[in-house]
Amino acid sequence: MTAGVAGDTVVVGRVLGPWGVQGWIRVYSWTDPPEALFDYRPWLLGEQQQATEILEWRRSGQRLVARLPGIDSPELAAQLSDQLISVPRDQLPEPEEGSYYWHDLVGLQVFNLQDHHWGEVVRMLATGANDVMEIATEQRGKVLIPFVQPDVVRSVDLQAGRIVVDWPEDWAD
Repeated sequence: MTAGVAGDTVVVGRVLGPWGVQGWIRVYSWTDPPEALFDYRPWLLGEQQQATEILEWRRSGQRLVARLPGIDSPELAAQLSDQLISVPRDQLPEPEEGSYYWHDLVGLQVFNLQDHHWGEVVRMLATGANDVMEIATEQRGKVLIPFVQPDVVRSVDLQAGRIVVDWPEDWAD
């Protein structure tokens, strides 16, 4: 999930483009499970975060598709392509103890046990085996560190904006 926060909203998906001839849209979901995207309403579309309801949705094979009010042709649906889907933050359930939403981790500063400052988390990646933090560093450009608790990630302090990892500086060489 490459989600982000815009004020008090959270990006939970993206419009991929039109589907069919009646104005349906294909959507990509960053929620788990993917269908949970449709539990959050209204959707706030694009940079202007235009509130819109979902008239109906369904799976079409591996795709998630939805029909929105006022969108009744492929041409209108195409105008929504690549727009981000956000929802109000207060709609999300609180994560369990020791669990975090990716968007809460992006922007945190990462330090190792020796207090070496790795840099800032710029995005989170799903690899299948475990999640990975992409960290922007001053010296190395970017560094990838697995988000594996408690072996690698020793602590996360959202209030202080800090993650402590057991990842020595020489492991980046």
